[in-house]
Amino acid sequence: MAQPLMPHATAAWLVENSSLTFEQIAEFCGLHILEVQAIADDTAATKLTGRDPIRAGELTHGEIEKGQADPDYRLQMHKEPDPIRRTRGPRYTPVSKRQDKPDGINWIIRNHPEVSDGQISKLIGTTRTTIAAIRDRSHWNMANITPKDPVTLGLTTQRELDAAVAKAAKAAGVPAFQDTRFEGDRAALIDQLRAEREQHARDAEAALAAAEAGDEAPSDEIFPGIRDPFKNTPTP
Repeated sequence: MAQPLMPHATAAWLVENSSLTFEQIAEFCGLHILEVQAIADDTAATKLTGRDPIRAGELTHGEIEKGQADPDYRLQMHKEPDPIRRTRGPRYTPVSKRQDKPDGINWIIRNHPEVSDGQISKLIGTTRTTIAAIRDRSHWNMANITPKDPVTLGLTTQRELDAAVAKAAKAAGVPAFQDTRFEGDRAALIDQLRAEREQHARDAEAALAAAEAGDEAPSDEIFPGIRDPFKNTPTP
């Protein structure tokens, strides 16, 4: 069932300006009856300003009168609110991050020159004029622009950036970029974990061999080679 554009504000208006039951208001607005009760008792977390559904074209006087005359009547939406659609244009960027756009553009131009201005515009949400100015170093603030990863700046996602780079590389006929910055660290970590696991296995085998040879295990040993950390029995 369609709901009013601002359900809580509409519920507040209906509570103040009609004798509809809380159940009717809750069902029409898509709210829980306890939310309507809180609005009526003025105990809601936020102070609400009522929104007139009649003026908004979502209800008629006749529909409200039908509901007031019959508590079991279900209010019918007169006109569904128009869905909010974002117009076509560049990606929206919060105001707090807009000053970082030139740095992100400069990073892409420097590290992935094969990416087109159109792709950068979609990734960062900027104009081609700005991209061209940074590319030919004629931007008015060029002295203060430093290349910074747009993913780190929060201007795009790593998946979108990788997809754009791969698409540009394919169009240019060059090998796709592969991030190998952490390959050495990954291999070193795997070797370290493997060595630790092998050492633990050797320690366990040695402890079992000692136990089978008849050596007396420490009194606080809960498993061959593993001592109870809550006991302080000295090792003989």
